[in-house]
Amino acid sequence: MPDPNQPERKGKYLFILALSAVGVVYGDIGTSPLYALRECFNGSHALPITQENILGVLSLVFWSLILIISVKYLVIILRANNDGEGGILALMEVALPKKRKKRYAIVLGMGFFGAALLYGDGIITPAISVLSAVEGLKVATPLFNPYILPITIGILFGLFFFQRRGTSGVGKIFGPVMVVWFLTIAVLGILSVVKRPEVLQAVNPVHALLLLKSAGWKVLFVLGAVFLVVTGGEALYADLGHFGPRPIRLSWFTVVLPCLLINYFGQGALLIRNAEAAANPFYYLCPDWMLYPMVILATGATVIASQAVISGAFSLTFQAVQLDYLPRMAIQHTSETEAGQVYLPLLNWLLFLATVMLVFSFKTSSNLAAAYGVAVSTTMVITDILLFIVMRNKWKWLWIGVVSLTAFFLVLDLSFLTANCLKILRGGWLPLLIAGFIYLLMATWRKGRRLVKRRIGEISTPIHEFAESLKETNVRRVKGTAVYLSGNAGYLPPSLEHNIEHNKVLHEKIIILKINIRNIPYFRKKKYWSLKVAGNNFYQVTATYGYFQSVNVQRLMHLLQEHEKKLKLDLDDVTYFLGRETLIPKKGIGMNIWQSRIFTFMSANAEDATKYFHLPVTRVFEVGRQVNL
Repeated sequence: MPDPNQPERKGKYLFILALSAVGVVYGDIGTSPLYALRECFNGSHALPITQENILGVLSLVFWSLILIISVKYLVIILRANNDGEGGILALMEVALPKKRKKRYAIVLGMGFFGAALLYGDGIITPAISVLSAVEGLKVATPLFNPYILPITIGILFGLFFFQRRGTSGVGKIFGPVMVVWFLTIAVLGILSVVKRPEVLQAVNPVHALLLLKSAGWKVLFVLGAVFLVVTGGEALYADLGHFGPRPIRLSWFTVVLPCLLINYFGQGALLIRNAEAAANPFYYLCPDWMLYPMVILATGATVIASQAVISGAFSLTFQAVQLDYLPRMAIQHTSETEAGQVYLPLLNWLLFLATVMLVFSFKTSSNLAAAYGVAVSTTMVITDILLFIVMRNKWKWLWIGVVSLTAFFLVLDLSFLTANCLKILRGGWLPLLIAGFIYLLMATWRKGRRLVKRRIGEISTPIHEFAESLKETNVRRVKGTAVYLSGNAGYLPPSLEHNIEHNKVLHEKIIILKINIRNIPYFRKKKYWSLKVAGNNFYQVTATYGYFQSVNVQRLMHLLQEHEKKLKLDLDDVTYFLGRETLIPKKGIGMNIWQSRIFTFMSANAEDATKYFHLPVTRVFEVGRQVNL
């Protein structure tokens, strides 16, 4: 994939990025026609199938896509990027105030919960998308009814199994496949609209207002179903860093939006002609000869949509780990040329198991639709609030404009959130439960890590003081270089102090290495390290990375050997010292006892630091100590 950070994209280069964006960015929102309109006119809370109601629903669909996706996300929110990267955590980092006061904690908490909610979306999207596509077989013949769930599970297994190979290769065909998908559903829509062109009246917002006025209490169920057409909004924002805003906007306004609207209007025209088609208006648009090919194409499109959501969960987790919001875990980089292409084995199979459990529990895409939307609508409200902070404090927009714009978006998103809250008892509690659990883990990990650093800092000695004190002691120095990884810049690592205490020796050359992860995606300076001489053959090295960059200490040491001649490094004579803290939960120390135990469990099961920092296994020496929490 071409570098999205280039300042200009013209001609063929822009076209390639826009084509790729059609597949990766719009897979989720692009497969919503499979089930969105069906949920408005089919089921226990369905609207009566009248022309007025159909026009009202289509008007809500039209203006939701225009106001929420086109205006809010494509025009405004894509501007709120963190060095070119998007997503709820990137927006949170931009909105965070410099001083760590009460407002800092509030913004951080909102960002954590918004990110946690996206994991619920990452579980439901593959289940509802693939299941809704395979259900097209039931329209062809009831003989397939017993095989819908097994076929769905098989497709999902294949999807998650091949995640380890990465999306760089598969991504090359995402765009063309999704273009075929969008053009196909547009042609089906046109063939239906020409038979009842009066559906085009739905562009008039009066029809939406009349429906909201006449539907009574059912309006909430209608809004909950209509919201399904915009559930990919957060996904397109999260993919900003892969493509940049121009290709994402170009593909939306030239391909995705027109094709989606034409298909929705085509489904509406079909319902005006044939009310019985409400059971599955998308597949009833297809002529009989096209039904099986359409099921295959829809399945491919939903796999692509699911792939994008799963990859988004990987990227979100990688970002959280790098920023120290989650413990280290096994991360595999699946592309040598594309940044951000990662695979997390543990997360992958947890998502698979959760998705399979959803399919077996809910059994149909209609049942899943009843649980879908709560997490995404809540995330959208959080995005509105964070965007308000960015518009006012970062962009310095006028109060009247910021307040008016935020109020307008909040009215829209809170209306959908209120409607989706009715889904909580019908399964919407599940993504909220998942989000609450993830939020607890993130908040506990951050609090525990800060507490551990403070405990270690309280008993640590400044490096320059210790280096000077060595002149007056008889500590034996042995040949070689020792590299100590430290979490506190300027202070002696506990592993070094314990090494002296127990072994009574020091290496001839000591390097205190501090890994600094900035709250930007990429630290772009060629020389990403700094060297400070502390005296008596002590050196402080600080290496800086962005949260989308992998930390490779061996590569760093090679660069130090090449560029920092004063170190005179011999990499064959280097020993790496790691500290391993044994955490002891105690009452009244700084955390609740139950939270201390959760943090202790997470810490004990974190990925081994040797693998995570790419250290040579045969040259690592671990030094342990106890820390009370």
